[in-house]
Amino acid sequence: MEFHSLNQYLQEVSTALDECDGEALASFVSFKDPHIANSKLQRDDPEGSCQRYLESPYDKLFAAHVKACFSVASHNFKDAHGYQVLAIQSFVKAFQLQKDENWALPIMYALILDLRTFANNADRELQRTGKGKKGDMLEKAADTVMSCFRVCASDGRSSIEVSKKWGMLFLVNQLFKIYFRFYVGRKAMFDSDYKMADDYLTFAFENCHRNCKKNLRMIMTYLVPVKMLLGNLPPQELLERHNLTHFGAVAQSVRTGNVQLLDKTLETHETFFIKTGVYLILEKLRAVVLRTLFKKVTELLKTHQVPLQAFQDALEMQGLADIDMDETECIVAGLIYSGNIKGYISHQHKKLVVSKVNPFPPIAALS
Repeated sequence: MEFHSLNQYLQEVSTALDECDGEALASFVSFKDPHIANSKLQRDDPEGSCQRYLESPYDKLFAAHVKACFSVASHNFKDAHGYQVLAIQSFVKAFQLQKDENWALPIMYALILDLRTFANNADRELQRTGKGKKGDMLEKAADTVMSCFRVCASDGRSSIEVSKKWGMLFLVNQLFKIYFRFYVGRKAMFDSDYKMADDYLTFAFENCHRNCKKNLRMIMTYLVPVKMLLGNLPPQELLERHNLTHFGAVAQSVRTGNVQLLDKTLETHETFFIKTGVYLILEKLRAVVLRTLFKKVTELLKTHQVPLQAFQDALEMQGLADIDMDETECIVAGLIYSGNIKGYISHQHKKLVVSKVNPFPPIAALS
């Protein structure tokens, strides 16, 4: 339908409200409908007109929608997201007052679909300008979706035909798409993109409901190894809170450079680590543990020309009794190649010559 004025649009909205026509009202708030491109509906001051045609809280809902149309036309998705949130908040006020009826569900569907789109666009806009953190807008979107979910879930007395609970499946699907970042983060971990994995898994953890203990533990199962590979070791209290003490000894081995402890822990909890898919990820921590061990040896000897024999002796003290000089040299060469050590091997003198400036770079700088 083509509208020749804002007043005509609001009159059609008023008629649809009187008739409880959820499908028509859904098209009137949808950004997939052609009306959003109508310049006559792109206003930043529609409140007065909305109040003349519509009762509260629908006047606020459609005022927010018109202002969102104005923001989208101006390519300002942060403001559009904000107005969409206001529109949904007004809708929720009206929706929860409706008893034994669910004709407004199509309106909710349209509002939530556009909210997620705006949140994604706003996140990209804020990141591009350096004014926001990844996921900020999606986090707010998830909170808004949950406000609708609570209204639907609390409708326990209505008959099935008019129950608002029909909307729960749609809302769960939208929340899944928002929290899909967990699965993206896990894939990034397996692809060895640990910084990306950290971003997505951290977002999933911070936005997971605090009462969803099982989900929190599942996210942490992958986030903890990623954090350790980036040089951030988890506090024991955090591991105990989520029943993930399997990682405690792993963190201790990284902290102290104890290769023997790492091997023993991987063996002891092998079934759990393999089942969750993190065993090979934890194996990569061996280089970090060796780096810590060799750093301690270097600091103990207080020289930038460290005999390779000293490293071999340290490895033997860790229980690696069958290691020889060639293997030791290969380990040191691998650490140099991966950036864990800044230096070179003097084959003639059987020594590791380390840089006098930051010879063991921070782990976070390597990923």
